Amino acid sequence: MDQALEAAIAARLDAIDRDSIVERIWAGDHTVWSDHPEEVSDRLGWLRVQRHIQARVPEFEMLRQDVVAEGFTTAVLLGMGGSSLAPEVMYESFGQREGGLRLIVLDSTDPRQLVATEAVLDLERTLFIVSSKSGSTVETLSHLAYFWEKRPDGRHFIAITDYGTGLERIARDRDFRAVFINPPDIGGRYSALSCFGLVPAVLCGIDVGPLLEGAERMAAFCEPGVAARLNPGAWLGAVLGESAVHGRDKLTLVLPPEIEHLGQWIEQLVAESTGKEGQGIVPVEAEDLAPPAAYGADRLFVTLDGHPLLAGLEAAGHPVFHIPFEGPVSLGAEFWRWEFATAIACYVLGVNPFDQPNVQAAKEATAVVLAGGGGDPATPPLGEVLARVQPGDYLAILAYLPRNSEVFGRLQRVRHAFRDRFRVATTVGFGPRFLHSTGQLHKGGPNSGVFIQVVDQPREDRPVPGQPFTFAELEAAQALGDLDTLRRHGRRVARVSLDELERAAL
Repeated sequence: MDQALEAAIAARLDAIDRDSIVERIWAGDHTVWSDHPEEVSDRLGWLRVQRHIQARVPEFEMLRQDVVAEGFTTAVLLGMGGSSLAPEVMYESFGQREGGLRLIVLDSTDPRQLVATEAVLDLERTLFIVSSKSGSTVETLSHLAYFWEKRPDGRHFIAITDYGTGLERIARDRDFRAVFINPPDIGGRYSALSCFGLVPAVLCGIDVGPLLEGAERMAAFCEPGVAARLNPGAWLGAVLGESAVHGRDKLTLVLPPEIEHLGQWIEQLVAESTGKEGQGIVPVEAEDLAPPAAYGADRLFVTLDGHPLLAGLEAAGHPVFHIPFEGPVSLGAEFWRWEFATAIACYVLGVNPFDQPNVQAAKEATAVVLAGGGGDPATPPLGEVLARVQPGDYLAILAYLPRNSEVFGRLQRVRHAFRDRFRVATTVGFGPRFLHSTGQLHKGGPNSGVFIQVVDQPREDRPVPGQPFTFAELEAAQALGDLDTLRRHGRRVARVSLDELERAAL
């Protein structure tokens, strides 16, 4: 590893101790990140949530027992970003457990994915988990409207939200089976160990007790009084932050197959927390490892459980950091570690980890399009945009397509072809899902992204009950709103079909 980077990390760890950063974080001192307490002082509940949420687990378990006894077999999670990613990670890592429900996450407005989801459901045996911190997420409320029209029975619905939201009012009015009110001092992307993560996990039969115990052990290792060099969260945060400062801002995650979906959760946490005010760390997940020649000098590799190719990357001078892996049961500890590390990395970068100033812009742009406005969908040709790729850039594929294994496989082949051709980091995001995660980094982070928006016209569509638009129209508006917002921020962007993308890459 570069000696200058190694020395910078060591110096940062000393500064964390000298300036009492860990102590100040635990004390709720907003000045670690911002001169103003707004969206900081009321966003630190994640530090201790694992200590008191355990008391609510029997409540979650009772719900699971009730719905299973009544013959329910499937839970469909209607949620976006922080409301859906942690439950998906836990379900994909542990699988459906005995006495639990199968989990399907619906976080797409693509009508083909909606239709495909509905096709595998027995609505008589399906429980819908409507999950939104704000209670006003357009995708989630659209999905709720659609399935409520199909099954207008509150016994088939539960809600997870904050107190006093529109979703809570809907749930009470419609007599939902259960309404879980989350602590208000926890932001969406820091909510893995709160109701948003644990209620769906328990419904799937996952024993969350060991996850919470692991999180509490990790928190204890990161408490005041532990030197930063020995503090696993502060150490990782210093690595992430200082690496970015020294140009190694492409955080490349190397995860074992058992918990590969953890990368999507880390991607959201790191990108949305760090990507603002021209700063940012670009998480790269699910990109296959390659020999050293495929990489530029902007990579940082962080691995759980190692990989045979990492030794060669280290020998070639790339920084590689190893985190011990103890199987899926360590997910609770990793959720907590990465939350604390991201908060530390944001301190290093000088940004507030808890706000998302550019996310609202894309939502507003979508509303403009739905109201009949919006910009021109035409963009420069893909070849012209690709010709502007420079060393140190990253290439982001933004796919407004159904999220399934066939489409993902095609996009993976494209991304690796571009990675090898340009020697730049690549990411794949499905819209509108990524708007609730990496979308903040795309607009608010450094202008090092080259964006390829992939769209097509679905052959089938479904109305959104109670709205003047369909799901295909909503998805199209989200894509065009995203495109407009990227252009307003001076980003390099092209818009193509999947076939056109493949022809350019393969």
